[in-house]
Amino acid sequence: MSKTWRIIDLINWSELYFKQNAFDNPRYEIECLLCSLLECGRLDLYMRFDEPLTKLHLRTLRSWVKRRIKHEPLQYITGSCSFYGREFLVSPDVLIPRPETERLIDVSIETVIDKKSPSILDIGTGSGCIAITMALEIPDSSVLGVDISPSAKNIAILNRKNFKAKNTTFVEMDILQKIPEKNFDLILSNPPYISKEELPTLMEEVKNFEPKIALTDNDDGLTFYNRYAEIAKALLKKDGYLILEVGIGNHPKIVESIFRKSGYNDIKTFKDYNGDTRIILINNVY
Repeated sequence: MSKTWRIIDLINWSELYFKQNAFDNPRYEIECLLCSLLECGRLDLYMRFDEPLTKLHLRTLRSWVKRRIKHEPLQYITGSCSFYGREFLVSPDVLIPRPETERLIDVSIETVIDKKSPSILDIGTGSGCIAITMALEIPDSSVLGVDISPSAKNIAILNRKNFKAKNTTFVEMDILQKIPEKNFDLILSNPPYISKEELPTLMEEVKNFEPKIALTDNDDGLTFYNRYAEIAKALLKKDGYLILEVGIGNHPKIVESIFRKSGYNDIKTFKDYNGDTRIILINNVY
C-alpha cells in the first residue's frame, strides 16, 4: 500500500534532504516549491499541514526537488519570480529579476514622476519586469522594451498580457548595432556587466543556468556603458535621463568616468538597500 504524504510530511522530509545536500536554508527551499505547487502562501502551508497531496502533485514535486538539488534556480523551476510586488513569468531565456533592481525602479519613478506622459526605453528588457513595472506605476507613460533575444521578447509579451500593460511595446533589437528611431524622456537598463574574468566566480545557480548573454559582454563588463555614452544624446530628449544598474566594487566609478569623458557632467549615484552603490543617473543636460 502506497504511503500517504501530507504537507507536513513533505516539509519535514525535504528539509532534511536539502540540509544533507548542503543548502543554506533547507526549509525555505521546500516551502517555496510547495507554495508554488499548491498556489498558496507560506502561512497556508501550516494551516493545511495535515492535507495529503495528490499523486500528480507528488510527481511534480519529486521532479522539482531533483532539479533544485542540481542548483537550478527556484524561479526557473516554478516559472515565476516576484518583482516590485508582482509575480512575473520567467524562464531560462531571461535573467531572474533581482531585489537590487527594484532600486532602479524607485529612482526612475522619482525622476520622471512630474513629467507628463513620459516616454521610456528599457534596453535589455528580458522578462519585461522593468518596462512593465514602469508602465503600471506611471499609467500615462509609453514604454518600449528592446532585447536581442526573440525568446526573451516572447516572455516579456506574455507578462505584458498577464498584467494588461497596454502602454508597453516589445521589440527585438541589438542595441550595439541599432537604435530606436525616436527620442525618450528616460532610458533604463540593467545591462550585462559581469566581465569575462569574473563569470567563473559567480554562484553555481547563476553561471550554470542564467542566460550568459544577459550576464556578460564576454569582455571587460563595460561594453554596454560605452555604447550608451555614445548613443544617449541621440536617444534622449533635452533634459532626459539615463538610469543604469552597475556592478559592485569599483565598477560604479569606472562607469561614471566613461560618461564624464563623453561630456556628461550631471551624474548622481544611488545605493541599494544593502548600502552598495548600484544605480547611476545621468542627466542629458546640454
